[in-house]
Amino acid sequence: MIGMRPEPTCPRCASPLRPPGLWSKDWQCQTHGAVLPFRALPRIGAEGLQQTAANAAVPLWVPTPQPSGWLVSGVGAAGDERQGVQATVLALSGPAPLGGPAEFLLVAEEPGVGLGAAYAGLAGPDPGEGFDTGAPHARVEAAGHPTALWSLPTSSACAAFVGEGMGLWLWAVLWPLEAGVLMLEELRLADLREWPALAESLPYGALSPRLVPPRPAA
Repeated sequence: MIGMRPEPTCPRCASPLRPPGLWSKDWQCQTHGAVLPFRALPRIGAEGLQQTAANAAVPLWVPTPQPSGWLVSGVGAAGDERQGVQATVLALSGPAPLGGPAEFLLVAEEPGVGLGAAYAGLAGPDPGEGFDTGAPHARVEAAGHPTALWSLPTSSACAAFVGEGMGLWLWAVLWPLEAGVLMLEELRLADLREWPALAESLPYGALSPRLVPPRPAA
């Protein structure tokens, strides 16, 4: 069983939200105004991934094959009944290439949602103009398409990469910073919406503490 549906939070700052009412059709964050509600599933398993993918209007990216020794450690989505799921995140946990534990989040989202930027510790909802200046710093194969990613300077101790996959933002965010060398390998990503049976063969672990977007420093 997936478990009880968690309370929604702001995808940009993890704050509680005010639900739609008489005066607004939108979920409201006290800091960021109208946002899409974000929920991270409290339990992780094939059923949760398949249900998230089935409800999503954007990809749910899954590395295939998984990096050696890595486990799926969470899934979440941002969306509502009116607009649908406009952002997904898959969390993975495993050994950092240079030693020690590491966390890896893959985000697909429509521009303006802000989930990937929140994980990366950025102030705005998107990477900003000029992020793709110069040669890309990493490449992945997303649903069979070569996809360039650029590294972003962040305010948190993580490595953050972003590019466009299927006309949407594709974020890869890794902790600690040194774990970013994993992106030197050309990962292949499958969209779980197209391959739902893939969830049955994935290895699962404990929930990642990184799955809920961090609250910004006061």
